[in-house]
Amino acid sequence: MAGHDWMDKDFYKVLGVKKDASASEIKKAYRSLARKLHPDKNPGDKKAESRFKEVGEAYNVLSDPEQRKQYDAIRAMAGGGARFSAGPGGAGAGFEDVFGSMFGGSGNGHRVRFSTSGGAGGGLDDILSGIFNGGGGAGRGGFGGFGQHAYQDYQSPSKGADLAASTTISLRQAVQGATLKMTVEGRSLTVRVPAGVNDGQKIRIRGKGRPGVNGGASGDLVVAIGVRKDPVFSLSGKNLHMKLPVSYPEAVLGSKVEVPLLDGSTVTVKVPPGTSGGTHLRVRRRGVDDGKRRGDLIIEVEIAVPSVTSKAFKDSVRKLSEATQGWDPRADLNAHVWQS
Repeated sequence: MAGHDWMDKDFYKVLGVKKDASASEIKKAYRSLARKLHPDKNPGDKKAESRFKEVGEAYNVLSDPEQRKQYDAIRAMAGGGARFSAGPGGAGAGFEDVFGSMFGGSGNGHRVRFSTSGGAGGGLDDILSGIFNGGGGAGRGGFGGFGQHAYQDYQSPSKGADLAASTTISLRQAVQGATLKMTVEGRSLTVRVPAGVNDGQKIRIRGKGRPGVNGGASGDLVVAIGVRKDPVFSLSGKNLHMKLPVSYPEAVLGSKVEVPLLDGSTVTVKVPPGTSGGTHLRVRRRGVDDGKRRGDLIIEVEIAVPSVTSKAFKDSVRKLSEATQGWDPRADLNAHVWQS
């Protein structure tokens, strides 16, 4: 921000607040105007876009206590109530009165004298440069030099602040990816969630944060993703997990089972003969497809037992029990416990 720009612009008027407005009043005014003027709400409206930039510029200065103090001083010096005279006989206040009031002067007749020439006493440029960290030195070219150098720090573009938001999606959306509509600080935004996002993961949307200052880039939007629990599937990295109920005959004799998938299709899974509950079966390339490498579907076998049985079924189970008499399914379990 150049010195003469500050002199020409009334940031209080831009935000619609009084000069003695509090920090919270300034922030409230900025948020209200930013929501109203944001380019996403006014596509193609150059006037609104220009006003949006002015509002951001005004807020950047007035929200910073040090910059606001310097801005008020420059505005006062530029004609916001102060007058200058060329000599002590003038009717108005001179440069000495302005700087005396700004930097500790009093009305007791003691004045700080400044020279506007290039003499050894130091010109106005040197005084202003010292105030605003511009550095001393001759050859700045009078008041014009002040405008070019004293505010060099404020001319540098700076990136806008990042914003944080959160949302919850279904497991299907997490696996397949989704396009969501979100409202952040009064703005309606479109957020693309990539395939394979896991619960608690954060995604960064470039350029959707607060606007930059002095031509700087906008900040980013960081969205924390929550994934709702699914009754069948769970997600771990790129792999999908599920539990598959099979009957006792299917597990003992072996079988082929049709398993439904999230995309509406099915896959045939072979259950080997003698499969026990808790066995894991892997189906290749049926997990998350993120465009690089597709994950797998991991199936855990569960032996299902019918809750209602007929007399014939119970007689068959008794015959099976007699046929397997002497077999202890917990023999290995007992051996491990004794060895521990």
